[in-house]
Amino acid sequence: MGKVPVSDGAEAPPVGPLGMGGANLGNLYAAMSDRCAAEILAAAWDGGIRYFDTAPHYGLGLSERRLGAFLRGLPRDQVVVSTKVGRLLRPSPGTAHRTDEANGFAVPADHERVWDFSLDGVRRGLHESLERMGIDRVDVLYLHDPDESDDPAGGLRSATEALARLREEGTVRAIGVGSKSAETLRAAADTGVFDLLMVAGRLTLLEWDQGLVDSCARHGTGIVVAGVYNSGLLSRPDPSPDAHYEYGATPPDVWERARELADTCTAHGVELPTAALQFPFRRGHELVRGVVLGASSPEQVRSNLARLALPVPDELWARLDRTGAGVR
Repeated sequence: MGKVPVSDGAEAPPVGPLGMGGANLGNLYAAMSDRCAAEILAAAWDGGIRYFDTAPHYGLGLSERRLGAFLRGLPRDQVVVSTKVGRLLRPSPGTAHRTDEANGFAVPADHERVWDFSLDGVRRGLHESLERMGIDRVDVLYLHDPDESDDPAGGLRSATEALARLREEGTVRAIGVGSKSAETLRAAADTGVFDLLMVAGRLTLLEWDQGLVDSCARHGTGIVVAGVYNSGLLSRPDPSPDAHYEYGATPPDVWERARELADTCTAHGVELPTAALQFPFRRGHELVRGVVLGASSPEQVRSNLARLALPVPDELWARLDRTGAGVR
């Protein structure tokens, strides 16, 4: 990799404390209507959320289209928008008869995802996302899940150069990497190039990667926490063994740990989702710029906003610290 401009330390766009994640808007796990999607986004806006994150991966562009339709009614300078690159969407008529269930989205599989980490691929990915959303710019551009490609290390190197070029040109304000792979995220932080990392599922009550936080601290890299509920397991006061974890089934030992955490929270008069939502701010301090949460209904948006504002006694945080919450 050639000489890549590192982050100049400029403040990244405001992405918190709570941001709206777009995976559910792409029909993650189950289909939702356009009307429901619009109501979810309206509830976020009405609740004061001004950061909206999406990706081509989410419903093969459906999430971006729905977000774009909503954005057209808003003052653009009051909204922070992020999307992601690395996967290009290309027509796939041979699979259009089935759904995209292999990737977890209830949409027709009429496109396929094609990895492309080159400068041209990153530019095309951004351009196509802007067209789907009907906007002229995004504020933050993330590389999405390079660890899931055939060449994670090579993809990260190539896309790092490409993203740094776009930031240097002024095409985007900030760049980052979004992933649930701690190894990939640490490698991204150690480049010193990225403004933000979107960390999915690795900085939660169930799992806390302090080494990743330390890497970000060394380079002044901000953290956006996604997956604070670990795909759903921590989203209820009484965790269900049937809940999603890591976008799949919950292993029995993980459910048992979630249940123990719920009991600890209940003993201090706090519901598990409230503690899970606030925990990254408690443990990550000033590095955590915000938490991004998806929702399948407007009520979930309002519930998350309410949970963020609820008081949590210091005694619970102290107990969780003593029992090693998040440490694996």
